[in-house]
Amino acid sequence: MWCIQEITEEYRARMYRLLELYKQPYDPSQPMICMDEKSKQLLEDTRQPIKAKPRKPEKYDYEYKRNGTCNIFIAVAPKAGMRIVKVTDTRKKEDFAYFVEDLVEKHFPNAICIQLVLDNLNTHFEGSLTETFGKRKAARLQNKVKFIYTPKHGSWLNMAEIEINIMDRQCTGGRIENQGTLESKVLSWSNERNNDKAKIEWKFTRQDADKKLSRHYVS
Repeated sequence: MWCIQEITEEYRARMYRLLELYKQPYDPSQPMICMDEKSKQLLEDTRQPIKAKPRKPEKYDYEYKRNGTCNIFIAVAPKAGMRIVKVTDTRKKEDFAYFVEDLVEKHFPNAICIQLVLDNLNTHFEGSLTETFGKRKAARLQNKVKFIYTPKHGSWLNMAEIEINIMDRQCTGGRIENQGTLESKVLSWSNERNNDKAKIEWKFTRQDADKKLSRHYVS
């Protein structure tokens, strides 16, 4: 939010739409799901870390070995206390398409329509589904999911960013040496959060937006 300079009518329309959506109660027939992804660099220690002791944190040597990068998709139903995570080699159009397919067919098969909140990354569009699955299957998936976009440069309005920050603090912020270990860690973390039905309480309203941001509004 700190980088906002001018807020156009389009920005406000998208912001207001999301803030109104966030006020609605959870509806399993039309679940509101916030989705985002994060790149993770894989780093292997070259020396054995010193384990944590009472009042002494774990200590790492400054040297490490780079083992490439991978991607973490995360989708969260903030009012249902549910999140889905998936680790992939890349963050390409087909990776996005297969993740959307999982949401529709595996995680929310009984939903009439998934209301999917996304930012404006160039893979986050219906064309990714068409290129990956072809027109017929893409159309079937699109009938079950509605893409709802944050304003451009307004990804702070996507609650998935909150969940990613929690994941970084609780799970993925340190060095992780390979993709298998990362997958195990994020799956364990998400299962624990889901078992606790950990929710996100969004308090920022349209009235708050107008009070805090109105000086940036332009026609």
